[in-house]
Amino acid sequence: MAALPRVVPPEPTNEQTAEPGWRRARLTPTLSEVYKTVPVDGVGFWRKIFAFAGPGYLVAVGYMDPGNWATDLAGGSQFGYTLLSVILMSNLMAVLLQGLAVKLGIVTGRDLAQACRDHFSGPVSFFLWILCEIAIAACDLAEVIGSAIALNLLFHIPLALGVVITAVDVLVVLLLQNKGFRLLEAMVITLVGTVGACFVYELFVSRPDFGAVMAGFVPHREIVSNPAMLYIAIGILGATVMPHNLYLHSSIVQTRRYESTSEGKREAIRYAFLDSTIALSFALFINAAILIVSAATFHTRGNTSVAEIQDAYKLLSPSLGAAAASTVFALALLASGQNSTLTGTLAGQIVMEGFLSIRLRPWMRRLITRGIAIVPAAIVAWLYGESGTARLLILSQVILSLQLSFAVVPLVMFTSDRKKMGEFVNATFVKGLAYTVAVVIAVLNGWLLINIFQSWAA
Repeated sequence: MAALPRVVPPEPTNEQTAEPGWRRARLTPTLSEVYKTVPVDGVGFWRKIFAFAGPGYLVAVGYMDPGNWATDLAGGSQFGYTLLSVILMSNLMAVLLQGLAVKLGIVTGRDLAQACRDHFSGPVSFFLWILCEIAIAACDLAEVIGSAIALNLLFHIPLALGVVITAVDVLVVLLLQNKGFRLLEAMVITLVGTVGACFVYELFVSRPDFGAVMAGFVPHREIVSNPAMLYIAIGILGATVMPHNLYLHSSIVQTRRYESTSEGKREAIRYAFLDSTIALSFALFINAAILIVSAATFHTRGNTSVAEIQDAYKLLSPSLGAAAASTVFALALLASGQNSTLTGTLAGQIVMEGFLSIRLRPWMRRLITRGIAIVPAAIVAWLYGESGTARLLILSQVILSLQLSFAVVPLVMFTSDRKKMGEFVNATFVKGLAYTVAVVIAVLNGWLLINIFQSWAA
């Protein structure tokens, strides 16, 4: 089958003016090698669903990466099923924000990084780029540590060596990118399915109380009245919504070859939002499953201090009487960590191209990002072992929390601007809800950071 032609808009000349609502003209899209390469002209609802399915799953892996595991484990072991309502709330926020990212990319033809560059002044845009690069490095750090811990648990590979081995995934990413975007999406979906299957098994052997699980999805006043519970709840919120996912989604949704008419864009938004919502439902299941397994295995048996991945691994099989429980848990962690590295590579490329209009070769961009993550992780693993990597994992989530508002606020601002979005501008209700979410995220993450720094100072 002949390769699909690439559809890339021409570079604007100096005579071209910026579009209404933007300071600068739109340049060549990021990931131009896969821009509008996936046809969506099938007839029928299910064919359309299949054609648009993919980008949502690449985004969803960021909501179930190793950085989420520690907060979910701690929440389940300390407070049982109570914080399931927080996971559900976090997921609903993610559905809203990723839906706005989809709309921005499809309507304007810009990803969030390009939109920031074309709206803000040069210094502001550069500042936002620096923050985003730091956040991507922090996210990559969490994935490196998570993968290294999984390799250590499964194959007894020293943590420092495991950190170095994770660099090999550069070759995997390059191979998949060269074979086509649909293959990359299929790989990610396969890994998501692997993680999901592992936790179906864990739920089966842990036998949680169904009634208590359902009650956990109902918000409790104790969440805000109990300082310790509130701390974990904010940690779950902070670790769930990833800033780089907003940049990523607004770009990769443009891999679909939808019509540039109003009706074509409206259809693309509808199906892309459905793809995102379904994929994020899988992320909700996995995050909830981690907390449920932790609650059913540890909290009900009085082990309320399990907060680290290694501790959970050691206690799972003895507590449940199932020899495979710990191994399946570590396998899910490895799949989760490797999955996140695939999307982290794309996010890094999108951010650099979008903010700076600079395109590095994928292998060079990946080595730079991975090197930034590997060096501190390897040093800490070698000097301090498990306790050091656990603290480094928490630090990575702190950095992500710091950057989050700098991605959410511009996204809400752009999609609420009628000059930029035209007929697709956010409705008043959506605008109010989106700004409320942005404020809540900023306040809660700020509160979390203050408490983390206070605990470290003590």
